[in-house]
Amino acid sequence: MKKILVPTDFSKHADYALKAAATIAKKHNGELVVVHMLGLSEAVVNRDESREVMEALYYMKLAEKRFDEYLDKSFLEGIKVQTTVQNYEVFTELGMLAKDFNCNLIVMGSNGSTGWNEVFVGSNTEKVVRTSEIPVLVIKDDQVDFKIDKAVFASDFKDENLPAYYKAMKFFQVFDAEVKLLYVHLPAEQFKSTYEIEERIVNFLSKSKLDDAHTINNVVFQNSYTVESGIFNYSNKVKADVIAIPTHGRRGLAHFFSGSIGEDVVNHSKIPVITFKI
Repeated sequence: MKKILVPTDFSKHADYALKAAATIAKKHNGELVVVHMLGLSEAVVNRDESREVMEALYYMKLAEKRFDEYLDKSFLEGIKVQTTVQNYEVFTELGMLAKDFNCNLIVMGSNGSTGWNEVFVGSNTEKVVRTSEIPVLVIKDDQVDFKIDKAVFASDFKDENLPAYYKAMKFFQVFDAEVKLLYVHLPAEQFKSTYEIEERIVNFLSKSKLDDAHTINNVVFQNSYTVESGIFNYSNKVKADVIAIPTHGRRGLAHFFSGSIGEDVVNHSKIPVITFKI
């Protein structure tokens, strides 16, 4: 990981993301780009009145000062950290910022206290995930000794997910991580025989064109009432360090997590999630 973008609002959840990003950077000789978004309205920024200009400058200077205090952390020692204060109002612009700084990973914090759908769908995190061309790692809790040694890649293995699978496998190669492929079978979905499902997966994997591509023997079939519960139950069972999922640029995560899930499963899961754009 050459450069990792970490947006911050100086909250404890942003701190969790910064800590995880620092661990990755240390292990792979990477750099951090930490960004704070002011969110001042364009009406304030573009007006010529001296009072509005002074107000914008004040908040810029205040953010820069907070950076000095915020980045005084022992876990950042030995890591090159670049800071930037931007006036972005919408989180979709983070993807452009990551491109400008040549970052190849975004690490974000999320409170996630009100359930899975509330964490992602319609939230700032979802907006970044939907538009980012590079992987987005979402950290929900303080990760002690964060690592990516074991990952679960969940998919329905339709051909549209091939780009995400390819990106994920290349990403996990950097960490020399063990990757478990997961297919969640739902009782409510249109019946498909085991042969039909396996045939789809075999065709999917054969199209990946990876030198060390998985085989059908590497795929785990999990029966569950929802996709979410199937992913979390299996990931917790194998003690995965991270859950990887494909996401669509137009539909975000809503198409992937179409069912509902008990909040107890979501809120008690401390497993980070990383998304790869289709």
